[in-house]
Amino acid sequence: MSYAVGEARRSEYVTVGGRHVWHEVHGSAGTVVVLLHGGFAGAPSWDAQVPALVEAGFHVYVPERRGHGHTPDVAGPITYAAMAHETIEYLEEIVRTPAHLIGWSDGAVVAMIVAMRRPELVERMVVIGQFYNRDGRLPDSALDRMLHSPESTAYLRAAYDPVSPDGPEHFPVVYEKMLAMIDSEPEIALPELRRVTAPTLVLQGDRDEVTLEHGAAVAAALSGGRLAVLPGSHALPIELPDVVNPLLVTFLHRGAPGPLLNSQ
Repeated sequence: MSYAVGEARRSEYVTVGGRHVWHEVHGSAGTVVVLLHGGFAGAPSWDAQVPALVEAGFHVYVPERRGHGHTPDVAGPITYAAMAHETIEYLEEIVRTPAHLIGWSDGAVVAMIVAMRRPELVERMVVIGQFYNRDGRLPDSALDRMLHSPESTAYLRAAYDPVSPDGPEHFPVVYEKMLAMIDSEPEIALPELRRVTAPTLVLQGDRDEVTLEHGAAVAAALSGGRLAVLPGSHALPIELPDVVNPLLVTFLHRGAPGPLLNSQ
């Protein structure tokens, strides 16, 4: 990862709602962008986006959610609702200003729930590669098969074990919690998305974990929704950063373009 000379950045624990939360902060000024990672991921998953966002003048916050990365797990199930609640607390207690949200995979669901519950906290939003109910879930996808395979645990533990404050022995607990959530959530009726007031870009790959029809339906259900489909998979921000990053920057700075001609 490369940064401009003198760029402010820090990685540390903060207290949010009485819990320890690990986050990274990049840049020292500008409109705030909060990056919400996917399941079994953490702040490093955004390494291809952070430099571009900082260079574009944004103040970038990257929190790690419960049981992910350096942030400890908490008692009880991992659910989208619980993670959204904790993200709202993070926005209120740490960010303390309305922000742009970019959510990828599970982080997209978290962002959407935050924008539904607390629209005043969200300026613009980008949601990447995610379905919001079972109608949009690609059946028997490669990612779904991988996550449920015995081989996946070794791959996932390679990122979890070295940094989790709960220790490697806690990985099976987080793994089971995450699979329980992935197998049953989310279930958001698309008409509920009308509660989102932030202009929102729905971004996905043409070979993603969500159907193209669902992505279009999500964008249509949002009062300020737009759809962008790029050639790629669920790993779109890693696969095509040279395309994804300018799209993120343009949308967050200016929004999506309007109609070329005004209708009379």
